[in-house]
Amino acid sequence: MYGKKKKVPEAPFNAARIVPSLLNSVDTVATVGLARLLAPPHLQLYWKRFAVLAVFSLYSLVNAFQWIQYSIISNIFVDYYSVSSTTIDWLSIVYMVAYVPLIFPATWLLDKKGLRMTALLGAGLNALGAWVKCASVGPGLFWVTMTAQVICSVAQVFILGLPSRIASVWFGPREVSTACATAVLGNQLGVAIGFLLPPVLVPNTADDKDLMGHNISIMFYGTAGLSTLFFLLTIFVVKDRPPLPPSKAQAVLSTVPAEDYSYKKSIINLFKNKPFILLLISYGIMTGSFYSVSTLLNQMMITHYPGEELNTGRIGLTLVVAGMLGSILCGIWLDRTKTYKLTTLTVYILSFVGMVVFTFTLNLDHLLVIFFTAGALGFFMTGYLPIGFEFGVEITYPESEGTSSGLLNAFAQVFGIIFTLIQGQLTTDYSPLIGNIFLCAWILLGIVLTALIKSDLKRHGVNVSNINKGQAVPTELPSEKVSSNLKLESSSLHRETSI
Repeated sequence: MYGKKKKVPEAPFNAARIVPSLLNSVDTVATVGLARLLAPPHLQLYWKRFAVLAVFSLYSLVNAFQWIQYSIISNIFVDYYSVSSTTIDWLSIVYMVAYVPLIFPATWLLDKKGLRMTALLGAGLNALGAWVKCASVGPGLFWVTMTAQVICSVAQVFILGLPSRIASVWFGPREVSTACATAVLGNQLGVAIGFLLPPVLVPNTADDKDLMGHNISIMFYGTAGLSTLFFLLTIFVVKDRPPLPPSKAQAVLSTVPAEDYSYKKSIINLFKNKPFILLLISYGIMTGSFYSVSTLLNQMMITHYPGEELNTGRIGLTLVVAGMLGSILCGIWLDRTKTYKLTTLTVYILSFVGMVVFTFTLNLDHLLVIFFTAGALGFFMTGYLPIGFEFGVEITYPESEGTSSGLLNAFAQVFGIIFTLIQGQLTTDYSPLIGNIFLCAWILLGIVLTALIKSDLKRHGVNVSNINKGQAVPTELPSEKVSSNLKLESSSLHRETSI
């Protein structure tokens, strides 16, 4: 009939024709997904990494300067504020005390909120503490300067753990150790300037406290201005990470969903890692010894060389500048060889030798000898700092660099507090010789612990792996030969030669 639509019969369901087509589509999607998964990650290095490293190094420098600026002229501040030398020592020790309880929230913040937020807190608190110090110029205002130093010590918690994170997130595998050493270098340079400038800016004018106060205010205001400038640079320069990862190790970590990360589990994993526990203790001993020597250098020198505040500062400068050179050279060496344990143990042994020589030449009444021995001690003792950071990252990968570095620094602060208090008491009650022998005994123990560390370079193993072929290139030392057609177990791909 007109107007009525004719019913068209439906085609029968042909499973034999549809199912293969569907399977082909699924297979195509799976193939594309697998290809993307196995494809080499797109890596890129950005010039901005040098700006991030420079800005961090600058505000880290100011923070380190504020740590040591009291201790190197402790006799002058004792006279100005009319307090004991032990009380002035606490202006340095407070840096170590504040670090221990605050390291866990600080590393949690770094992992959850990122590099930028942590850097802003560190630079901002550093500037705030510097300005509060400007209000502490007055013989009866010691409590104000202590408050300011507490603020600066809190800022330090958000600074010391960043070198490894900046190096890993922004720099490639062939420059990561050098970048970490450079980041640590900024802190060391701050200590060096802290040894050099305060004796020059604040000479000992015991008969004129008004002039002394004026000189102290110049030092404080100059520090505040620079720390504010570096805080502003941090706002504009420092970012969490580059758009593309700089290494395969970072590319692998970037594929892990944020919700899968557990800070508590990361801490537990680190404390279950026996090589890392040994490194924690040995790193704490070495760095704690450096903190103690730096804090008590003025007291040791004034005991044998009265009135030599200026040369004491120069000796401290020599110690740290030599350490800066050691840090850079060790960083370059690690980037080229990846011999972390061998380098760590060698530097530890040479630090012990340097400490022994410094101990038994301190009272020879020859300042030139002290300059030489302090330089040798600093080259190895301070040069050890970035090596410990990078070794810790290698043996704990894929745990967060900030967490491992934070724990290393926490142990360093604990040992620093203990060593400074005990060595300071031994120096006061007996002599600098007894206090230094105390440190030598502990450094000897650190050598034994370092020799027991099992070297497993996990991060390096990922960076040298060939993702497409599922094979990896082992770390080769000059004494090792690996056949190109030999299939190695994954656990042996990145082990260092045993010592």
